[in-house]
Amino acid sequence: MDPVLLTSFMDVIWWMLIVFFWTMVLWMFIALFGDIFRRRDHSGWAKAGWLCLIVFLPFLGALIYIILRPTEADVYAGSGMMSVAGASATDEIERAHKLLEAGALTQAEFDEVKRRALGTA
Repeated sequence: MDPVLLTSFMDVIWWMLIVFFWTMVLWMFIALFGDIFRRRDHSGWAKAGWLCLIVFLPFLGALIYIILRPTEADVYAGSGMMSVAGASATDEIERAHKLLEAGALTQAEFDEVKRRALGTA
């Protein structure tokens, strides 16, 4: 008898679910690989380590990466990039200077704000 005639509606639904979950898993790994390669806070060895973990222990490695992955704010805070409500370094220094003139900041505090705003060590 023809295999198409022997296929039930539940067989079709079952195969659709299998295809859906495999597509979802592949898309998840493609997204994780893209995220790993885009990271600027990891060295090449760290990226290779994450990729090996995800390839050899797929679900556990993906779960560990997603749990341990820092947020963008953490990455920017560690790199010295400004992320404070869109304020530029000039705006930050200008605000601090007004506070210095008003007497709310000391010269040392103003120098510290200026150093942080300019991203110098």
